[in-house]
Amino acid sequence: MTAMRALLGITMALAFGWSTALAQSGDNGFPSTAAAGAAPKASAAAAPKRPPEVVAAKTLFGAVKQAAPTPPSAIGGYAGGCLAGARALPIDGRAWQAMRLSRNRNWGHPELVRWVEGFAVAAQKEDGWPGLLVGDLSQPRGGPMLTGHASHQIGLDADIWLTPMPARRLSYEEREEMSAVSMLAENKLEVDPQRWDAARARIIKRAATSPQVERIFVHPAIKKALCESASSMGPDRSWLSKVRAYWGHHYHFHVRLGCPNDSASCKPQPPPPGDDGCGAELASWLKLISAPPKPPGPPKPPARPMTLDNLPAECRVVLETGISRGVVKSSAGGPTAAPAQQK
Repeated sequence: MTAMRALLGITMALAFGWSTALAQSGDNGFPSTAAAGAAPKASAAAAPKRPPEVVAAKTLFGAVKQAAPTPPSAIGGYAGGCLAGARALPIDGRAWQAMRLSRNRNWGHPELVRWVEGFAVAAQKEDGWPGLLVGDLSQPRGGPMLTGHASHQIGLDADIWLTPMPARRLSYEEREEMSAVSMLAENKLEVDPQRWDAARARIIKRAATSPQVERIFVHPAIKKALCESASSMGPDRSWLSKVRAYWGHHYHFHVRLGCPNDSASCKPQPPPPGDDGCGAELASWLKLISAPPKPPGPPKPPARPMTLDNLPAECRVVLETGISRGVVKSSAGGPTAAPAQQK
């Protein structure tokens, strides 16, 4: 806390290094280098005041390379929080390989990492699945991401590809460039029988029957296939209530764990509806997909980025812990340690 108080007393300035390129481009709320460094004209009498700089939380969290050296805790909600004491999923395991390594999103709450490791081994041993290709978990300190997900912020979400792991170690380049395979038929209302099979259904059922799992998100066509084949996997259909239809998710399934016992500030979701989700809810999703596209409306103004002020107060501490130097302005104007150099 002494180090953090010292950081908060530093004069506000943009950190060099990680923020230089952003400052030059003016992207993500930073002023451009030209604007920041331009000398005011002598004749400019009463220039209008510029609005305060808005530093997007995704810029701050996206620059951190290591976890906060604290006890583990998932803080806030799945789409509005951060992660303390994260653990990295090893990029290679007995029954998994991590993908898209350049994103540095193979971090999670220790319970999530243990779950992925155990699930991978069980799916291989019990279901004959060759092994998992694991997509995004979270960033080292969670928080909003520069690209992609709205959730995955508190270290309890994991994307698992529906493409099986090959029987060899993938190179770094292959993990960056290899495409995940969509399970959809051309009409997007059904799965492609040449790609979708009972093995994929079994591993999703295995994930859904885990007590730690609170939700699984799949494309509506995959949900439809699971509803139709559930009886072939046993009389119990209760696991289907955890598997919810959602946009995307046709080349991977998204696993979400519930709040761990060590995370008092974690905001749980309401429990899923009691039904199996194979009735009116699924029908409404399929109707949305089959509806003709709406004509484009007028362009909407860009949404204001999420800032540190929109996240739980603990996330500021998570972001600053272990930072040795450099500060950036928070959206409220106070100094916040820049995560460019950490111990």
